[in-house]
Amino acid sequence: MRLFGRKDDEEEAGEPGDGIAGFWVWWQESRPRVDGLVAAGEAEQLSELVAPAVDAVHPGLVWEVAPGRNAAHALVVTAAGDAELRSLAHRWARAAPPADLLWEFHPSRQANPQALDLTLDVGGFEFALDKLMLGLRVPRGTPRVDIAAYHPIFGELDDDTRMDAALLALDWLLGEDDVARWVGEITPATFQPIDAVAAAHLPAVVADLASGYAEEQWALLEGQTASGAPLVATARYPLRPVDYPLFDQHIAITLPYAHRDEFGLPVGDSVAALRDFEERLGARLLKLRDDAVLATHLSAEGHRVIHIYADPTGDAAIHAKELIVSWEEGEPRVDVASDPSWSAVVAFVN
Repeated sequence: MRLFGRKDDEEEAGEPGDGIAGFWVWWQESRPRVDGLVAAGEAEQLSELVAPAVDAVHPGLVWEVAPGRNAAHALVVTAAGDAELRSLAHRWARAAPPADLLWEFHPSRQANPQALDLTLDVGGFEFALDKLMLGLRVPRGTPRVDIAAYHPIFGELDDDTRMDAALLALDWLLGEDDVARWVGEITPATFQPIDAVAAAHLPAVVADLASGYAEEQWALLEGQTASGAPLVATARYPLRPVDYPLFDQHIAITLPYAHRDEFGLPVGDSVAALRDFEERLGARLLKLRDDAVLATHLSAEGHRVIHIYADPTGDAAIHAKELIVSWEEGEPRVDVASDPSWSAVVAFVN
């Protein structure tokens, strides 16, 4: 594997997506040269050629050339964990030409079936994945596995280099998206955990964890608003933006309700009206399931707020605005904004 890339948070970029079409025009024109440099193993020249084209999409994106799953090579352009850029990377991949025998394209690092055969130079030391040991723990009631990663060279590396090596190894073992879905706390260790297992076992552990969440689930939560009023929420569980990478449009539907208890929560006819509204909303979203998802709704202080995330190229916002016309218990509102990191529902992301 040849790994390249650049990530500079201080650089400014144009509007998201401005460079995607230009990149693929560049790719068509430059591919013969790219093919030649890859075949010749000219890593430095390849970097000089590809990096500016990726930077034109967004300077925060990271790229690499890796072995393909079906093609000889894969060009990966990834947000590298930056939630603000995930949708941009996926739009870049969606605009890619069809894969062929030489090239395929991915918006995140893919699991490598030969990961345990790989050895890299990390800080001047050999980082062989078959020597990586993992302490694995799934905290009760959580949909993630915490990992303590140990390798014999970790004691010779600084903290940042250890973490970078551990993250790269996990991406190779699981794929970048499954790391985001199922891995919780990552701790690079300089001593082998007592209960450590070989890294080869990690995919099976994650698959077993994921099997418990194969069906749609919802969680009922209680809390308080900033002013101390009671709050009740229902949230999709687990709720992960990585599962909906193109849904970076936030649609908030606010419904004031007339019938409430002393704590400001809905009762009586308002409960029935809210249920009816959400059934009609659910029917619309079912038709838009490729374009929108209901993330959570919460009730407090006389209002229910429904949070939807959608592909901005779809019609979810239009449907929301059509639906609120029928609401009779006060003045409803629909607010639409770009929110690639799902910051509006960050308290419910798990």
